[in-house]
Amino acid sequence: MRGVVKELDLDGLGVVVLERKKVHVPFTAPGDVVEVKRWRKKKKLLIATDFEVVEPSQVRVRPECPHFGICGGCLLQHLPYGKQLEFKSRKLSKILGLDVEIIPSPVIYGHRNRIDVVISTEGIGFRRRGSWWNVVDIEWCPVFGESSRRVLRSLREFIEDFGPSLYEIRKNEGFLRYIVIREGKFTGELMVNLVTSEGSLPEEFPQYFDYATSIYWSVNRTLSDVSYGEIERFWGSEFIRERLDDVTYLIHPNSFFQTNSYGAVNLVKKVSELVEGERILDLYSGVGTFGIHLAKRGFTVEGMEANPFAVEMARRNADLNNVEATFMVGEDRDVENLSKYDTVIVDPPRAGLHPKLIRKILRDKPQSIVYVSCNPKTLRENLEALSEGYEVEEVVGLDMFPHTPHVETVVKLKLKV
Repeated sequence: MRGVVKELDLDGLGVVVLERKKVHVPFTAPGDVVEVKRWRKKKKLLIATDFEVVEPSQVRVRPECPHFGICGGCLLQHLPYGKQLEFKSRKLSKILGLDVEIIPSPVIYGHRNRIDVVISTEGIGFRRRGSWWNVVDIEWCPVFGESSRRVLRSLREFIEDFGPSLYEIRKNEGFLRYIVIREGKFTGELMVNLVTSEGSLPEEFPQYFDYATSIYWSVNRTLSDVSYGEIERFWGSEFIRERLDDVTYLIHPNSFFQTNSYGAVNLVKKVSELVEGERILDLYSGVGTFGIHLAKRGFTVEGMEANPFAVEMARRNADLNNVEATFMVGEDRDVENLSKYDTVIVDPPRAGLHPKLIRKILRDKPQSIVYVSCNPKTLRENLEALSEGYEVEEVVGLDMFPHTPHVETVVKLKLKV
């Protein structure tokens, strides 16, 4: 059946009406004429699985990646960047019921500072869209940059020379599982982390990556298909460094860090611009991304984070930057008294704020909240709950994830008078 894509849904899929049914078609643009041969039902939506663009829309541009349309990593490379920003602005405005402008990413290729590449019998690359078992074989990743080409070439040379077993995903067998590449975009430092199952790694392995700042071998001793494990050994530096604005951060294989360093500069600057007063609580503080940037500007900062290792890294980062900031291990609802802080920064996981924390905020009434969100749907729910005592003063989107439907949001909330 043939139809014309009228619009993109909130997940970035083209919507076409076929026999009075809405079918959602990936990798399409408004104005595309598509031939849909097969679809499947997923969460009450009809998703096209076998389709062809028979007449491309005039808004399309040529994707940089030769694997676009197969690899599940990027969904919007065929749209001009301005159109991607318009889509994300409409998405946030529709979900939040507010007019939201988007701050663009300063760089839209080579911006990612981390990629997790599966090493499988199907290929070395990323999952095919809609598949957990199938892998698209790649030579490099344009959204990460040229250094990915060098690392993957070295990996293939190592495999050719030593013949280790590769990951058989369906059977959950094989020694080599993932190679995780991380890069300090502003420092040029490179980390290579090979994730394997139990086994023996040839002593020559690090020689294949002698250009890297830091080389790790991690072992996943669980049955889970994950791209991390227990650190078995490392060569070179224990950390790589990244610099956002005037702050330097240490990055470890098991550290979370914003994946777009260029966009992260805009993010920390925006958060710093929105905070008020002197005493700042940085909840979900991670490795101190916001807290240390603020401490360097003279704010009194306390951070709270549930992950003890992240707290250890935040303390190291504070020492590295010679700033005074206190970071504590604790759950988001463990803070005894929020009223003593002028601004509370919250940057929760996708599930949003814990209901106990929302009740505590409404009870303690800190003057200002800066909410950083990666999930606009849970953000909307939390804003509705907080509207009992707070009003939105400012909201802005930041494109941390070019070529994907995802968008970061920062909201400034003020206590109602």
